[in-house]
Formats: sequence, C-alpha cells, structure tokens
Amino acid sequence: MTPHVKIADTGLSVSRLGLGTVKFGRNEEVKYPESFEIPDDQQVLALLSQAHDAGINLLDTAPAYGSAQQRLGKLVGNNDDWLICSKVGERFANGISEYVYTEAETRQTVENSLRDLKREALDIVLIHSNGDDLHVLQETPVMETLLRLKQEGKIRAAGVSSKTVAGGLLALQHLDVVMCMYNLLETDELPVILAASESDKGIFIKKGLMSGHLDKASQDNPLLASYRHIFAQPGVSSLIVGTINPQHLQQNIDALNTVLAV
Repeated sequence: MTPHVKIADTGLSVSRLGLGTVKFGRNEEVKYPESFEIPDDQQVLALLSQAHDAGINLLDTAPAYGSAQQRLGKLVGNNDDWLICSKVGERFANGISEYVYTEAETRQTVENSLRDLKREALDIVLIHSNGDDLHVLQETPVMETLLRLKQEGKIRAAGVSSKTVAGGLLALQHLDVVMCMYNLLETDELPVILAASESDKGIFIKKGLMSGHLDKASQDNPLLASYRHIFAQPGVSSLIVGTINPQHLQQNIDALNTVLAV
C-alpha cells in the first residue's frame, strides 16, 4: 500500500504516488512519445479502482485537460477517499494554451472547478505558470486571490506548478505546495525540493519519468532508477504519473513499493 505524507499545516495527507489525469480528457498538444485514444468511462473507473486499491488518493487535473475534470466529477464526485489537485491560470482551446492571471479569472476558474468536480471545496489548487514565475507571483493578483479563497474555505491548499528555481523558492514562502520538475536528466529544481524539506511544505514532482521518454536515460532499469533518484529526496511528497495503461500503473506502484521498502 502506498504510504501518505502530510502537506504543511493543511490537514491533507497525500499518497507518495499521484495519478495524473490529462489523458482522461485531452490527447492533442501533449508531449508523449505515442498518440493515444481517450479512455471510456469503464476504463477510467477500472484504473481508478486499481489506484485506490494500491493506496493512491491523489488525482492531479486541470481545466486545461480537456474533459478530464468533468469526467472526474461524474465518476468520483465528492468521494472523500480522493484528494483532487486542480489548477488556475491556463485555458486550453482549439489546440492553444492561453494564460490569464486576473482575480476575476482565478475566482471564476475555481467556481467552475467546484461545479465540474461536484465539490464544496477544492483540496489543492495550483497556479499553472507560463514560465515567467516571478512575474506571475509578484506582479499579478493570482497568488493573493488563491490565499483569499483559502481563507474563504473554497480551497484547502494552494500552490504553484512552477518552472524556475526562483519561482519555486518564492512560492514556498507563501503557499503550501510547489509542483516542480525533477528526473534523472533534469535536476535544476533540486534547490526547491531541499527548501521545501526545510520549511515542511509539499512538493509534487512532474515529469519525473520524463513524459514517457525514459529510454533517454542510461540506467539498466530507468524506471526503478527514477524512483530511487526522486525519493532519495526527503522533501518530495508525491510523484505525479500520468497513465491510462493498467500495466504501466502497476509497474509504477511496484517500483514505488520497492524503493520505499529499502
């Protein structure tokens, strides 16, 4: 069973492995090595059941993931066995992403996500950065708006999906969670993970398995090597893995259990 860890002082505990859901609702403009068909409800339910049985309780989604949020609302709803991490800041339509960080957009996105996910409060909401982290966090009202929404009880934890060390470090001073990239070949954001460990904040790892391109790693068993590399850092709360393949999910569950058992 996948163990859980606490996120700052939010009262939330997340599994060390989280399930990314972009493939539940979007198959265009995604950076995976192979094209794929969006699974039907029965396939999604089977995958969720498999994840749940393994102790996974964290689902990562976003309004920009096509129909993923609406599908989770229909298939999971307000079942509190699951913690759902959503996002603000990015719109995706007609194959193009647009980033909007106004207070009105942030509030409306949260309200839309509450409706789509059929929840009275969102567990975790991250700012989806466009890459200019410091500008987004310092010069737009999005971070302040999320903090107010947290005070209002609309969300339980706030964070950022960052793209720079400076942005991640700044976010850790004010927010509960940072989602950053860390894998066998890309380690630039390690200082953010180390800082989170010192400040008892949450770290979610994105692209930890290099978006399906583990063949670029030199290790004999790159999957297991990736898990050892990531979870050698005590600051890591959860690794987000996006898959719709039951076999791949089980391989990730087994790799996690092997590494954490050592």
